[in-house]
Order: sequence, then C-alpha cells, then structure tokens
Amino acid sequence: MRILIAIDGSDVALRAARYAIKLADSLKKTPELHLAYVDEPLMRSVALNLGLEGTARYHAENSDAAMRKVRAAFNRAKVEVREHLSVGDPAAMILKLAQSNRCDLIVMGSHGRSPIKSLFLGSVTSKVLGADAVPVLIVR
Repeated sequence: MRILIAIDGSDVALRAARYAIKLADSLKKTPELHLAYVDEPLMRSVALNLGLEGTARYHAENSDAAMRKVRAAFNRAKVEVREHLSVGDPAAMILKLAQSNRCDLIVMGSHGRSPIKSLFLGSVTSKVLGADAVPVLIVR
C-alpha cells in the first residue's frame, strides 16, 4: 500500500500526518508513505526578480517550514517517509503526485469550513475529493 499525506504547514495537516502514522502502524504490512507539500507559484515578476536559484530557494524554504513539525512527528515515530515538494495548483499537484507514485490513499486535513465558505474559498480538500481519482481520508 502507498499513502500520500498532503500537508500545508497547518495544525490540521499535522493532525492528518499523526493519523497517517497511526494508520501505518496498524497495518500488517508497512505502507510506503509519501509526504507532499505544494507551494503556490510566485507571480511572474517576482520569480524573474529572484531568478531560478532564488525562486528554488524560496520554495524550498517554504517547504521546510511547512514540513518541520510533520517531519519531527515521523522521526519520533521512527516511520520512514518520502518527501515531495511541488509548485503549482495544490489540488492538481496532490492528485498528480498520488498518480505518479501509484498511491492507494490520500490523507489530508480539512479546516472544517462550511459548504458555503468552501465554495467561495475553493477548498483544496474539496477539489481533491471531487476528482474521484484516489480514495481520500480527511482528518479534522
């Protein structure tokens, strides 16, 4: 089994990661775990100003900040995980990573917004659920 854990640096994402750790521990065979952070692209003018190296460094620093607590949770649990940093539309990239790594499940957090707020805010969780590509486990 392969599981993709989508994180964004929030406390809800940390809860989802902790749930994935418990889930992995409860399975007979240890699953292959993938930790995914997707950073939004920079505005073109900012990316041009930073250059390729500066832009890459910016995204890497955002990823490290978002993964810090989650990475520590996996280390404490002595659970191996592969980390992925992508840049683009979060929902699309999560689905692409799940597909390219042949994941059987996506674990992600939800901030518990109402349906109306999710409609206006374009919830990443809602978009991933709507794709109907891979089963999704939502942790609140």
